[in-house]
Amino acid sequence: MTWGQALILGLVQGLTEFLPISSSAHMRIVSAVFFGDDAGASFTAVTQLGTEAAVLVYFARDIRRILVAWCTTMWHKVSAPARQPVPVHEMATTQLPVYTGDGGIEYGPNPDTQRELDYRIGWYVIIATVPIGVIGFLLKDQIRTGARNLWLVSTMLIVFALVIAAAEYFGAKRRPIEELTTRDGLLMGLAQCLALIPGVSRSGATSSAGLFCGLTRAAAVRFSFLLAIPAVVASGLFSLPDAFEPAGEGLNASGAQIAVATLVSFAVGYASVAWLLKFVTRHSLDWFVGYRIVLGVLVMALLATGVVSAT
Repeated sequence: MTWGQALILGLVQGLTEFLPISSSAHMRIVSAVFFGDDAGASFTAVTQLGTEAAVLVYFARDIRRILVAWCTTMWHKVSAPARQPVPVHEMATTQLPVYTGDGGIEYGPNPDTQRELDYRIGWYVIIATVPIGVIGFLLKDQIRTGARNLWLVSTMLIVFALVIAAAEYFGAKRRPIEELTTRDGLLMGLAQCLALIPGVSRSGATSSAGLFCGLTRAAAVRFSFLLAIPAVVASGLFSLPDAFEPAGEGLNASGAQIAVATLVSFAVGYASVAWLLKFVTRHSLDWFVGYRIVLGVLVMALLATGVVSAT
């Protein structure tokens, strides 16, 4: 791999990771069309650490609240028999200030309500991560080989474009994140497993599942981002040995090139996540449906004419 290729792939990863258009598909397609080879699943997984670092920074306040709420609540549950009841006003609180229009400060939800929500979200992320952890480990070899076939990738781009469109059309989009349930989290976790196939899109699959469950678009996308953190970080760390010591054919990147591509994906990814969260509050995901279909058909045309190889 050249330095130019590493920079371009880092840019592609950052731009596409959070959009429902499949970053892994774009990494595969860009590698094949412009570089004549495949950068590999391990390179993609490691550069995703950059975009997940962007999520950690962007949602740092939310993540801290969730961790504090989950840990303190679990501690109180475990140690409750040996403790005297603690007044609510003396408990650790995850409540955040809300700035009013006149410049004053008010406090948001009741501390118990806020803590309960954060505690539940923490559990939902844990529960929803189990399926992709198990399936990803069992099918790791297929994910790195057969799943990267461009015929499959282009087909998934088109098929899941229709799934996203159906979710936007049939989803009630009435329930805010405060009404998230275990069932919602588990269904979105199962949908995340489909993202192991390039072309599906992690955010597209999980957000669509959330919409089918009746969540608002903003709630589905927000939980989708939080849900991706443990899975993507684990996948990236698991793939580090293969990425830094590549074997066989393909675009083999050096450690320095992987590091730079990851930094680029972090910078671009941070801007991308901020943009998408604002976008979904005013627009539907249908804007990405047409793009996915056009890209999928274009890749199929390139394959059919022999311009690029499926493998």
